[in-house]
Amino acid sequence: MALYFDEPSRTFSEYLLVPGYSSAECMPSNVCLKTPLIKYRKGQEECPLTLNIPLVSAIMQSVSGEQMAIALATEGGISFIYGSQSVASEAAMVARVKSYKAGFVCSDSNLRPDATLSDVLALKERTGHSTMAVTEDGTEAGRLLGILTSRDYRVSRMSLDTKVSECMTPFDSLVYAKEGVSLKEANDIIWEHKLNALPIIDDAGRLKYFVFRKDYSSHKENPNELLDADKRYIVGAGINTRDYEERVPALVEAGADVLCIDSSEGFTEWQKRTLDFIRGRYGDSVKVGAGNVVDREGFLYLAKAGADFVKVGIGGGSICITREQKGIGRGQATAVIEVAAARDEYFRETGIYVPICSDGGIVYDYHMTLALAMGADFLMLGRYFARFDESPTNKLNINGNYVKEYWGEGSNRARNWQRYDLGGASKLSFEEGVDSYVPYAGSLKDNVTLSLNKVKSTMCNCGCLTIPELQKNAKITLVSATSIVEGGAHDVILKENNVNVIK
Repeated sequence: MALYFDEPSRTFSEYLLVPGYSSAECMPSNVCLKTPLIKYRKGQEECPLTLNIPLVSAIMQSVSGEQMAIALATEGGISFIYGSQSVASEAAMVARVKSYKAGFVCSDSNLRPDATLSDVLALKERTGHSTMAVTEDGTEAGRLLGILTSRDYRVSRMSLDTKVSECMTPFDSLVYAKEGVSLKEANDIIWEHKLNALPIIDDAGRLKYFVFRKDYSSHKENPNELLDADKRYIVGAGINTRDYEERVPALVEAGADVLCIDSSEGFTEWQKRTLDFIRGRYGDSVKVGAGNVVDREGFLYLAKAGADFVKVGIGGGSICITREQKGIGRGQATAVIEVAAARDEYFRETGIYVPICSDGGIVYDYHMTLALAMGADFLMLGRYFARFDESPTNKLNINGNYVKEYWGEGSNRARNWQRYDLGGASKLSFEEGVDSYVPYAGSLKDNVTLSLNKVKSTMCNCGCLTIPELQKNAKITLVSATSIVEGGAHDVILKENNVNVIK
């Protein structure tokens, strides 16, 4: 007879936090969001690899590229570069993040000299950038011929057929610096010559980076930056259970700090085989997370197999339709609560703490705090990060509204069939993810700061200054359908809709 759970599985929206005593020290500025990323043994002073904020970006084509990895590491979190691409391409992304120098920005707005003003406006609309490099072939690898900024043209006075070469600032008139210049030296040149942007070129005249005047202050103060021992940004990378014998060595060689098996369901022999390969070849030197699971048995299986952290959640993502298609999964809150209890049990019995990552189910900002209170050590987010400037997709104008594309790894568009642990099936006959848009939300920094300020404020309401304190002392209550209605604006006519939803 099948095992039947009498208690329904629940979502984050079915719970609220009950306030606790707050001392005078309970101020958001005193809250520490540091949290373990990988397993550690009881008695160690601290986890060997920790996050400064409990947020990681999902292993998705439309979310976690190199710009996302740099931006999130600057704030104290980590991105897992998507694995649904060639081994060489993923390794190159990881290597670029590890070699990135803060303040030195690669140009993603490049033009040929024969491009027109119409092309300029289209590129600006797509990227949002007003400073554009003009190169021989229109790529960042081409020799720099000039720079075009919004000061160089006036749409009201110039034909849209005007060539870029006619209005750009030519190379001979540019102030530039050679590759190898320090950030301090570059900023000194910017201030001395009253520049907004300084191009950095190599010996062949190819553009390598821009240093922008507006970035000066932001690079002075990033107290939460997540850096390795060599002051390089920490970055993760996704792997699968098919080509791991080729992909893992390439990612390790590229400098990935931690790996994660990207799978729709992790309670499988295929994940153990992948973990066995990594442990057999690298011992414990290569850190790797596994998942996803939704119950005690799944967690214990992966913890005993050697996972450094375990992801929790099946079917809770906004673009995931696994539950619709296959009728499998579990409410995210219930899954996190049960797996967190299993993690604590495993720690008591073995002295090994295996962090858990809640993956999916976050709709409102307060769900972040609930997930942490229920036992999650950190949160993996897809839709949340897909909305930002730093995600790999273009900003589009759809009927007057700015949006960004967002699609699931189980969709036909992603074609990430390697994430299904089915022992060799080349392609499924149905999708488990959709192709969609999400409202454009601006920069990662601004949004993450706002969301985490809410988390910190709520933690203070609970009388907690750290995530472990929250997990130990939080009081959580179920809410009825009518109390959910009561909790929002009601019985009034709203002047404008300020819904606290992660759109």
